[in-house]
Amino acid sequence: MLTDAHCHPFDLVRVFPDAENERRRLKVCCAASATDMEEFAYNENLARRAAVEKAAGILPCFAIHPQLPAARANSGQRVTENELRKELESLESLAAQGRLAAVGETGFDLYNAEFRETEAVQDRLFAAHLETALRHELPVIIHVRRAMHKIFAAAQQLAKCKAVIFHSWPGTMGEGEALLRRGLNAYFSFGTTILLNHRETMRCCAVFPADRLLTETDAPFQAPRGQSFSQWADLPRIIEAAAALRREAGSPGANTNELENLIGVNFRTAFSHWT
Repeated sequence: MLTDAHCHPFDLVRVFPDAENERRRLKVCCAASATDMEEFAYNENLARRAAVEKAAGILPCFAIHPQLPAARANSGQRVTENELRKELESLESLAAQGRLAAVGETGFDLYNAEFRETEAVQDRLFAAHLETALRHELPVIIHVRRAMHKIFAAAQQLAKCKAVIFHSWPGTMGEGEALLRRGLNAYFSFGTTILLNHRETMRCCAVFPADRLLTETDAPFQAPRGQSFSQWADLPRIIEAAAALRREAGSPGANTNELENLIGVNFRTAFSHWT
């Protein structure tokens, strides 16, 4: 079974109108991220249709993206405290109603000066997201860029989470191993970056424990070389590349079919309350 631990169907369909048909044809089960209620409603509707038609599932997720405050500021608008409060209330309501497969993507983005200016807001949002995830025993999907120190600072709390899924794992092999030693039920998701010669990411994919691996597309936002967007048809290539890396390293999960099955088991385990 092909699985996608992090994608954006609402955004993908805008650039690829046949996206949902492709997902069903390939029988991809995916965790669908949403950052506002319009996007969540779209994903939840797809999930309901898939359930009725017994198609591969969509797992609805929701969070305020850590880039939001900076993105709004760059457009000449400041996100207000009232807007943030309403979005957090939406998150809590969805979780309380049992409509969420995970809280995410949440985390930290300190990639550039604009994002670093909103660090204090990101801190507050992450704390609120984590409280909801813990209160409702939900997995969290983590976005982190140039902010791994903040993940380690929150490790004690993250270790209490049902599962911690690192979207497009951005860290080093040592950082991943250290998070596991700190007791996190961590899963490391790999996507098109292993097709793009990202050396440290490839190294991590090659040697991390097989029962901690996930795959993703981040569709449509992480396009492979020669494409304008990523899509579900990229998943077989990602799995083949991951298996090749693991063969070279002598790691378990070196056979493509075996690895696909292992990752499917990991996906179901990480989202066990939903799948």
